[in-house]
Order: sequence, then structure tokens, then C-alpha cells
Amino acid sequence: MKLRDAFKSGKFVITAECGPAKGTDMTQFKSDIEVLKDKVDAINITDQQSAVMRVGSLAGCIMLMEKGIQPIMQMTCRDRNRIALQSDLLSAAVLGIENVLCLTGDDVSLGDHPQARAVFDLDSVSLLMAARQLEQGTDLAGKELKGTPKYFLGACTTPGANPIGPQLIKLEKKVKAGAEFIQTQAVYEPAKFAKFMKEAGQFGVPVMVGIVLLRSAGMAKFMNKNVAGIHVPDEMIEEMDKAEDKGKKGIEIAARLIKEMKDMCQGVHIMAIGMEHKVPDIIKEAGL
Repeated sequence: MKLRDAFKSGKFVITAECGPAKGTDMTQFKSDIEVLKDKVDAINITDQQSAVMRVGSLAGCIMLMEKGIQPIMQMTCRDRNRIALQSDLLSAAVLGIENVLCLTGDDVSLGDHPQARAVFDLDSVSLLMAARQLEQGTDLAGKELKGTPKYFLGACTTPGANPIGPQLIKLEKKVKAGAEFIQTQAVYEPAKFAKFMKEAGQFGVPVMVGIVLLRSAGMAKFMNKNVAGIHVPDEMIEEMDKAEDKGKKGIEIAARLIKEMKDMCQGVHIMAIGMEHKVPDIIKEAGL
């Protein structure tokens, strides 16, 4: 079932995320997608995540399709100008890729090429608008296309941002620009997510709560310090710290969060960050 049809049917949609290799050896990537096949509705392929140079999202999406897995191609605006972004959107459509998650992208200072020149010719909102304009038969220069694409466009938001107002304003802009589904940043506080959803529900698009698998108390503390809009409560950090089996506890916490927020939204996006083999366990533990 196509992603757009899954949402329309009322299904609770499950997606996961994989990052292509840094190099040409895609053995681990292939192993990860095999583990996820038939367990999720679609898989996001990251686009130079955290500004670290890797194999591109488009190549990863093609590999997914060859395995019969539905891809969500992530596109960031950091590394390409509007010509290249539009070209990649058209390339995706030609190859049969419909689902596109439009992101602004992390700054190059966070990655492994901090000397690189960031582009940011467009941002996530204007990238969504560009995709919609291509669907209408013209590019951003107003030039007519020979053949038009069709996309199912997504965007990202941060429910834990403080204050939340600017995030909701930006989310409304993304929906008006063409976003048809939303995947969120990691959420560890269901009460805050409930408040966010009371406001976000007015925009009329499905929202997938983001779950990042915790590996350790140290990872939780790092995110609290360095990732804006993500807060792991102290009691959860203590729970991880005291656990004898950190891996099992991380799965338990992720599943518990999904159970608590399942009725608030339309799906879950699981980000295991190198621990993709644990995603099926999270899904099973969450009763999905």
C-alpha cells in the first residue's frame, strides 16, 4: 500500500530510518533494510545526515525499491541550490519515487566537512513549494516542463520546542506550502506531545511521532545538551543508568512511549541510528 493510501485508510503507519554507507560498501545498509522489510510501511533514507558525507539518498531509495520496500527520500537544502534540488526531485519522479521528506538540513559545522560552503538557497518551506510547482508543470524560473511529477510530500517539526509557538507557525507554513504528512523530532514527554497535538491537529495532516532509541544515559544527556527541542526527563535517564541490560531497557522505553502516544497521532517514525536490527523488537514490544 502506498504511504498516502495507508494514511487515508486510517492505518497507524510505521516508518523507520536508514543512513547509506560512508563509502561504496553497502553491506550493512542492505542488512538493515532486510531486517526492516515487511516490518514497516516505508523507510526514510537520510540525506547526508548531520552534515556527514555519505552515499546519497536517491541511491539508497533505488536499492529499497529493488527489494520491494517503499522509500521516503529525504532532501535537505544545505548542499544544493534550487537548480540541483529541482533536478533531483525530477530524477526521483522519473525513477518512481513519490514520497519526499523536505528538510532544511543541519549546518555544516556539525559534520565532517566543516570547511564546506553551505548553500541554503531554499529552505524546507520553499522546497515544498518548488515540488508543488513542478507538479503544476513549471519550474521555479517559470519554464514549462515536458511531463509532470507527482509527489507525496512530508515535513518535520519539533513538538518539544520551547516556546512551541514558532514551531506551530512554521508547521502551518509547511502545510500550506504542500506538506501532506509530518514526522516529528524525537519525543520523550507524552504530556508535551499531547499539548502539541491539540494545536497541530488543526492543520489537517497526519502526524507521526518520532522515537529515537536510547542506548545509554550518556546518549540521553548528550541530546539534552546538544539537540534543540529534545528533552529526556531525568527519571528516564536514571532508569537507563540503572538498567543492567541497556539495550533491552532502550527497547522497553521506546515501546512504552509508542503505547502512550499511539492514540494521539497517526503513526510512528522510529530512528534507531545504527541499531536498526532492534526496530522489529520495538514494534513487537509496542504491540503494533
